[in-house]
Amino acid sequence: MAIDVFPVGLELDVSYPSFKVFLTLLSAEQLKFEIKEGPFARIETVDIEVNPLGNSIFAVSWQEKDGATVTNVQDYDRGVVHSFATLPDGQFLRMTGSIVVTRPADRTSDDRPHRNRALVLDAMTSLFQRHDTSSVDRLYVQDYIQHNPQIPQGRDALRSVVETLSPSVHYEPGLIIAEGDLVAIHGRIRGWSEEPQVVIDIFRVQGGKLAEHWDVLQTEAPAASGTAGLSMFDPDESAHQPRSEVALESGRPAARRT
Repeated sequence: MAIDVFPVGLELDVSYPSFKVFLTLLSAEQLKFEIKEGPFARIETVDIEVNPLGNSIFAVSWQEKDGATVTNVQDYDRGVVHSFATLPDGQFLRMTGSIVVTRPADRTSDDRPHRNRALVLDAMTSLFQRHDTSSVDRLYVQDYIQHNPQIPQGRDALRSVVETLSPSVHYEPGLIIAEGDLVAIHGRIRGWSEEPQVVIDIFRVQGGKLAEHWDVLQTEAPAASGTAGLSMFDPDESAHQPRSEVALESGRPAARRT
């Protein structure tokens, strides 16, 4: 992850066990902190060094006017800050605080939607194009929650469904929408029932795997001739997706995902 995705402009409250800090990320070189109460109460703007550690995780370090040194591991994926501070008297503090964002960043630093889209696309094509049961353990949590009443709960039940699929079952992915830990994918599946069906699958991602699923299916109906009606599903919907995901669904090697 490059430093240019540091969430400049972000304002947040960090609640440590004994006090709160209000942070403003002014740039990749400066931040302002405000502690309103307690023995550390003050407002100061400090020069910082930022080192990206991974998706939405940054090591941010600085020295304050009184000589105190601070290193924060700011984890915006999990909503926490791990703080390590050496005070002027030599006292060393280790603290973890929860984050409440009070003003969003000027641009997002969160690449979860991209990773989660790729995860869902991998799952749908692995299971319902290639019928690859070995991918279930890799892509789904053990206690996978299923909101389709015709399918039992858990990863083992899902594996059993894939094992019994007819060779004629084939899934075509279309448009994918992702935000935070949720992904919705629009697609068409053939061979699941007598007629092709258009389906919207919604997934919740947890710890890099699929943890919960909802779906809605409808038998595909052709657009009426002589009208301005559009088809229910168009494989070209995938043109709205990043290039790496389009490559993956078409069977071409995909670009490396983060």
